[in-house]
Amino acid sequence: MNVKGRSHPGGRFDVAALDYELPQDLIAQHPPSNREDARLLAVDSQSPLSASSASASPGQVGDCVPSPAEGGQGAAFRDLQITDLPQLLRPGDLLVLNDTKVLPARFNARRLTGGLIGGLFVREEQPGLWRVMLKNAGRLREGERLIIQAADGADFEVRTVANLGEGHWHVKVDVKGTAEGLLERIGHTPLPPYIRRDAELTAQFDGEDRIRYQTVYAREFGAVAAPTAGMHLTQVLLQAIRGRGVEIAFVTLHVGIGTFRPIAADRLQDHRMHQERYELSAETAGAVERCRERGGNVVAVGTTSVRVLESTADPSRPGLVEPASGSTDIFIYPPYRFRVVDRLLTNFHLPRSTLLALVMAFAGVDLIRRAYSHAIEERYRFYSYGDAMYLTRAE
Repeated sequence: MNVKGRSHPGGRFDVAALDYELPQDLIAQHPPSNREDARLLAVDSQSPLSASSASASPGQVGDCVPSPAEGGQGAAFRDLQITDLPQLLRPGDLLVLNDTKVLPARFNARRLTGGLIGGLFVREEQPGLWRVMLKNAGRLREGERLIIQAADGADFEVRTVANLGEGHWHVKVDVKGTAEGLLERIGHTPLPPYIRRDAELTAQFDGEDRIRYQTVYAREFGAVAAPTAGMHLTQVLLQAIRGRGVEIAFVTLHVGIGTFRPIAADRLQDHRMHQERYELSAETAGAVERCRERGGNVVAVGTTSVRVLESTADPSRPGLVEPASGSTDIFIYPPYRFRVVDRLLTNFHLPRSTLLALVMAFAGVDLIRRAYSHAIEERYRFYSYGDAMYLTRAE
C-alpha cells in the first residue's frame, strides 16, 4: 500500500490563529429537518472586499466583524442556503465527492466480571482480527474474553489479543461474515464527541443518525467519521447541479478517528498527522483533465476530497491528478500552494484542528477568521450537523 504525504513548503504559521471561542449552543446536536435546510456562507477570497477589514488577532475572532456592506454585490461574505449551491457553480466545473460510507462502528462490550467497556471499530487488519479503541479498559488484560450483544439479543464473544497503546487493541472476532455485516448487527453510529448522546439518546436517535450521519451517495464502507460537507446534498440538488452543466466525479477517503485529534504541538510541523486510506480512479483523473480542458473549476466537497486530490496531484502536469490508491498523511496548512482544487464546500471546523488549518491555507487566515466571526454573529450552526461554507481559493 502506498503512503502519500508531502513535506511542507516552509514558512511560519502561528498555531494560535487556529483558536476561537464558540458559544456552546451553536454546536449542532441534531441535523436539520431536511438536508437542504442547511445555510451556506459563501466566502469569496478574490473579492475586493475580502481584505477590507483589519486582520484578526489570534484567539479573538469576534474582534473582526465584517461590515454590513459586505453583504451586497461583490461581497466577501454572502448568507445563502445550500439550495443556492448550483448558482455558485459554473457550466464546465467539476464537483468532486467523497463516496466513503460510515460504518456503525461504536459498540459496547461486557467483561465476564460484569464491567462495561465502550468500543470503536477502527479497521479489520486481517480476517477476524480487528483494531479497536476501548474505553474504560484500564484493567483489561490480553487474552481476556468480552461479551457483545447484538440488536437481535444474541451474545457472542471476542478475545483481546494485544494492547497496542493509547487505547488501541487488537481483538479476535470468532464470528463468520464480514466486519461490515457484523457491525450492522452490533454497532451504533460513531458520532463525534461534541454531539452528546447518552445511552437513552443513542437508542432514541440511532436510526436517524444512521441515515443522516451519511451522504446520500455513500457506497464504499470504511469510514468511522463522516465527510460532513457532503451530508447537505440530496439527489435532487445533485441533479440540479448536473443541470447547470457541472460534471460530478468521485474519490474515496475513509475518514479515520484521527480527524478529531486536536493539534497539541506548539509548532504545526511537530504535529503527527494521521493516515487515511484513499482511492482516486482513472475515471476521476480523466474528469479532472476534461475540466481543465474546458476551463472549469475543480470544486472539492469537503476537506477529505481535498486531501485525495492534492495527494494525487501530477507533478509533471500542473492542475491534473494521477490515478492512485493507498494511504495519505498529507498535512495542509498555511502557507501551501494548492495544485488541483479551485473551490471548496466545507463545514465549520473545530478550533486547533488540522481541518481548520487546511481551510485557512485555502482561503487565507485572516479571511477565514473574519468569516467565522460573521458566522457566529449570524448564528450559523457549527460542526458535523451544522451549516456549510463555500470558498474560493486565495490567489
